[in-house]
Amino acid sequence: MLKNCMGVINLDENEDMIQELTRNRLLASVPIAGRYRVIDFILSSLSNAGVENVGIFSKMQCRSLTDHIGDGRPWDLNRRVEGIRVFNFSTLEPRVDDVYSFANNIEYFERSAQEYLLLTSSYMVCNIDFNEVMDFHKRSGNDITIVYKHVDDAQDNFFLCETLDIGEDGRIEGVGRNIGKDNEADICMEMYLMRKSTFIEILTECVTSGRFRKIKNAIYSSLDRYKVRAFGYNGYLRCINSLHAYYKASMELLNPRVYKQLFLDERPIYTKTTTEVPAKYLEGNVVKNSMIGNGSIIEGTVKNSILFRKVHVGKGTVVNNCIIFQGAIIGDGCKLTNIIADKYVNIEPGKELKGDKDMPFVVAKKRELVREV
Repeated sequence: MLKNCMGVINLDENEDMIQELTRNRLLASVPIAGRYRVIDFILSSLSNAGVENVGIFSKMQCRSLTDHIGDGRPWDLNRRVEGIRVFNFSTLEPRVDDVYSFANNIEYFERSAQEYLLLTSSYMVCNIDFNEVMDFHKRSGNDITIVYKHVDDAQDNFFLCETLDIGEDGRIEGVGRNIGKDNEADICMEMYLMRKSTFIEILTECVTSGRFRKIKNAIYSSLDRYKVRAFGYNGYLRCINSLHAYYKASMELLNPRVYKQLFLDERPIYTKTTTEVPAKYLEGNVVKNSMIGNGSIIEGTVKNSILFRKVHVGKGTVVNNCIIFQGAIIGDGCKLTNIIADKYVNIEPGKELKGDKDMPFVVAKKRELVREV
């Protein structure tokens, strides 16, 4: 167990291609898979590995995230000493400059008792055993270990993700970016394991030299200075870096085979829990291959869709290939196809909405769609 390792989740993801869902929240707190948030997967992986000290370095305006995280109880991080902390004191955009945020909170790192540090992002959705990463790191004598996955679907599922150029001995020789040219690629999962002293050394050099504003760029430029090797991960992986990627990854989880690759009995995924009555299926309903959240009321037809908590689907309504967030009300006689409806949307009876199968139509949070008369 990784009791001697602290986790640092750096929310520096580029949200430009998923703005429809991040206007009112961070990418890390976007709902996914019927009851979870994007950040739940990396938090659960850290918790399952025994990490007891986690710092989340966020942007400003992270109310949704802090409300979801709370005191960290779902991940066993509600501790008197260490546990979970959220840092959001920087006005700088972390995808451009995270050195400033880390340097401003240098005492957090220096006072933490752990010897190792695991730096990650949140938008790589996976269920990884970090104990295996640590075993590889120590066995190989690395200064820094970077986690990657070799994929054969880079064009479809990992567009604009960073890629690694890995030598025969596993040493990383360069870092590039997937621009959709090749299907096969070694995708960087943006997970970096090192001694805490190494992290502080790199951070200090970034500040004193002024050469780098991003920690990972400083790491990439020091491949000849540090022993940096790659650890290959073989499990389920998707990168939620665009609306298309989010929609596709979500709909994939309706396939039981794919679902079981991510949600493993031996490494559960934890999330904030709420008390709700079971979903209610009224006379005339039809539900096929869908996730239905607790507290929902289904009077119409739901096919190949994901409904979060307390969604009401009216009589005669057909919902197909849709993702409906918490608290949405869909009136009678509606027809929705390839739609993402954000929280507390109200769609009046008789409305018909249709998006593209590769680029769904998004109904913004709390919006009311009234039928034209």
